[in-house]
Amino acid sequence: MSGRNTIIRSLNDLGLAAWFGGSLAGAVGINGAAAELPERTRRLHVANSGWARWTPVNFAAIGAHLAGSAGLLLANKGRVATQRGVGVTSVLKTGLTAAALGATAYTGVLGKKLDGAGDVPVEGATEPAVDTTPEVAATQRQLKAAQWVIPALTAALVVVNAVHGEQQRPSQALPGILAKPGRLIGALT
Repeated sequence: MSGRNTIIRSLNDLGLAAWFGGSLAGAVGINGAAAELPERTRRLHVANSGWARWTPVNFAAIGAHLAGSAGLLLANKGRVATQRGVGVTSVLKTGLTAAALGATAYTGVLGKKLDGAGDVPVEGATEPAVDTTPEVAATQRQLKAAQWVIPALTAALVVVNAVHGEQQRPSQALPGILAKPGRLIGALT
């Protein structure tokens, strides 16, 4: 660790914080508030309008997180290659990020389908009513489950970031770095 990585670490952390917080606030706040409208045929429109306002900010947050993550990976490539455990957590972080990106894209597609449905009566953004069309109801049921996947995956990313931070402690870094050559020497004998 030859230098400070304040900017890329901030991009990583702030982007992830906004991605996590926005998805959680949307599932609880935007979708929940839409269900309060007295006009059942306006509920999808209001929820989709709220999500449409959030989407550009979410894209920026995800972009900041990805840029920060890539910068941290590049800045710490030596530790990733040599320190025990860092490579594994880096692979885990990459997998979780890919899954969160996929879930985000999937919920976006479902949201677009609902946005194009028009003024359909619903109980809430993810709750069909008895008179909701079958296609919209099916999409709502998918979205009801999928909306919670993003905060779960991004919360897991927060935990992995914490593990990465702990792995940078001198008490963790030196033994972790020395363990790999020790294993290699042991394999040669």
